[in-house]
Amino acid sequence: MEMAEEPVSPTGQYFNSSALSIAIVGVLEFQVPLHESLAFTLLRDVFLPINPRFSSLMVTDKDGAKQWKKVKVNLKDHVTVPVFPSDNSPDFFYDDQFNDYLSKIATDQLPQSRPLWEIHIVKYRTRNAAGHVIFKLHHALGDGFSIMGALLSCLQRVDDPSLPITFPTLRTKSSSDGTEENEGAFRSMSRIFARLVHTVSDFGWSVLKSGFVEDDRTAIRSGDVGVEFRPVTVTTMTFSLDHIKRIKSNLRVVRFLILFGRVIKRLVCFFPIKVHLSMKGIIK
Repeated sequence: MEMAEEPVSPTGQYFNSSALSIAIVGVLEFQVPLHESLAFTLLRDVFLPINPRFSSLMVTDKDGAKQWKKVKVNLKDHVTVPVFPSDNSPDFFYDDQFNDYLSKIATDQLPQSRPLWEIHIVKYRTRNAAGHVIFKLHHALGDGFSIMGALLSCLQRVDDPSLPITFPTLRTKSSSDGTEENEGAFRSMSRIFARLVHTVSDFGWSVLKSGFVEDDRTAIRSGDVGVEFRPVTVTTMTFSLDHIKRIKSNLRVVRFLILFGRVIKRLVCFFPIKVHLSMKGIIK
């Protein structure tokens, strides 16, 4: 029986072309290593039904247009359990082997002969977890929000598995005093004006950098021709959730700004970078 085909969006075609191929790589850490038999059950019963593209190939029809074609998925082709060189020491951690394997996954291309995703179950402990699950999904399957929503929908709450995963929301304090409301309105107008100024400034600077001004050579940007074909290494950073919550409570900012500030702080060690005044409290 021939199944109906879905057209591939222009963005999806761009992300999976001869000139560009972009994939999303994520890592789940476990206190107990995950067995592949449980992974097969979750993939078959939970993961695949979420989105038909997870069980579809990107094909080209007779008119040259790219389509998503539904196929039967062989889960064994998508699940890999790597084997690292063993070490009998009880205090040995496989952080270096794990990072090398993660770097290799990031550079390998996904096969076009099967649906554009794969799972790697790592059963070796590192300093962060006893086991890991690495998932790699092609960006043509969807944007970051849709893919992360699909992955999070596979998870269950510990206290009540029947309920979906929820996250705390930012609550604003209500005030019955009109003075505080007026101050809040003034602060909102100030923030809107500052954002407009920063947007115009950043856009103009981006136009200059894209067409007229070349980026400086730094420890991160070599400027050499063909650098995109050189080997890459994945570097990880670990943040304590308690530390992030404490910064969020003190500065009253969203978690993304906290993580962004911490990353910028590390990048400042390699090359000069301009940071808005509002981010200085996060970077300290």
